[in-house]
Amino acid sequence: MGQKVHPRGFRLGVSKDWQANWFGGKNYSDYLIEDEKIRKMIRGKKYQIKTKRGQMVESDAGVDEVFIERPSQNKVRITIFTAKPGIVIGRKGAEVQVLREELEKLTAKQVFVNIKEIKTPETDALLVAENIASMLEKRTSHKRAMKRVMRNAMKSGAKGIKVMVSGRLGGAEIARTEWYREGRIPLQTLSAAIDYGFTVANTKMGVIGVKVWVYTTDK
Repeated sequence: MGQKVHPRGFRLGVSKDWQANWFGGKNYSDYLIEDEKIRKMIRGKKYQIKTKRGQMVESDAGVDEVFIERPSQNKVRITIFTAKPGIVIGRKGAEVQVLREELEKLTAKQVFVNIKEIKTPETDALLVAENIASMLEKRTSHKRAMKRVMRNAMKSGAKGIKVMVSGRLGGAEIARTEWYREGRIPLQTLSAAIDYGFTVANTKMGVIGVKVWVYTTDK
């Protein structure tokens, strides 16, 4: 029987780092729950953007990693890695100010927010998975969606990419799993920087799971 391990947890301290930096002590469980609430709020937040036709539509910010530090009990420093920093910051920093106030209300602590741009979202596993899920929800063929993101990732400098989707693909009665791979994906090599992302697509026919592995560099 195959023993499954999370690609990030497998590489912690070698080629991957932790997503939080604090010492909890007796407050460990409270901090952990609070971290999860912070990440859920930031990733779930929708922003109003204007299209080329002048229409206002809702959009997410393409957030991948949310790094949380706690210099003291009453201070939280949050670094948001996003593919669309302009949307998160807003005009003259208005959106990031609103976000900071919402986080302070949630945590009852002083919050500092930093925004960092993801230079190549095509090789970011979570963003690639969310892109596939978005296309599946718009009734795009799963094969076309998978091959499109794989082609874009390889063009953007990835050494390898593997994509897997599971569920009622194409509206089929029986759920199945399909996957494609391009390039190399050395999953057992600790020095290989393997980025992993998972999300779900909520289609009319049911939930479809999307997993993505991207191999970029060796550390």
